[in-house]
This record gives sequence, structure tokens and C-alpha cells, in this order.
Amino acid sequence: QLQLVMSGGGLVQPGGSLRLSCTASGFTLDWYAIGWFRQAPGKKREGVAGIYTSGLTKYADFVQGRFTISRDNAKKTIYLQMNSLEPEDTAVYYCNAKLSGHNAGWGQGAQVTVSS
Repeated sequence: QLQLVMSGGGLVQPGGSLRLSCTASGFTLDWYAIGWFRQAPGKKREGVAGIYTSGLTKYADFVQGRFTISRDNAKKTIYLQMNSLEPEDTAVYYCNAKLSGHNAGWGQGAQVTVSS
């Protein structure tokens, strides 16, 4: 059974950093594209970053230069390094796995709060 388990959320001051992790079980991570999404209160879920099986990465404009997505297939883990965090980055973050464009599963979500 495919599972994505997330860790690493929390409270951080503006300008600070956090790293989210998304660890896969029950499937071969190498075959899947992984995306990070977020949903703030009262807003729609939006894409933040993605990494393909080739290693190609994509970022939303609002995190470009601040966030970095990476994958460690040996550890079956995807990371989202978030630097220079802003209050507008406050949201519940989710990781998602896709196989050939089809949704395969979501992580449980991790709250990220940026506040002084």
C-alpha cells in the first residue's frame, strides 16, 4: 500500500528556514514524480514545487529562489527546503506522488506557520 509520511513542519519567524520531508513506503519512489502543494486558510490548494523522475525541478513563481525541492531515492524521501520564509507562506503543506500523470497518493499534511 502506497504511503507518504511527512515531517518537519512547525513555527518559524519571518526570514527563517524549515525543511519538510516526505518519505515513501509501499512503492518505488524512483518511478514517481513528486510535488509539494500548500493550502492556506480560506484559499485553494496550490502547487509549490515539483520534481520529476529525471530530476528536473519546477517551482511556483512565489517560491522561486527561496525553496528547493530534492529527492533521495535511496532513502525514499523527498525534501522541501524553505528559506527566507514569509508570513504569506503560512499554510498546510502536502506532498503528492504521481505516476504517468495519475495521482497516486498524498502525505498527511504538515502545518507551517511563519510569524513573529
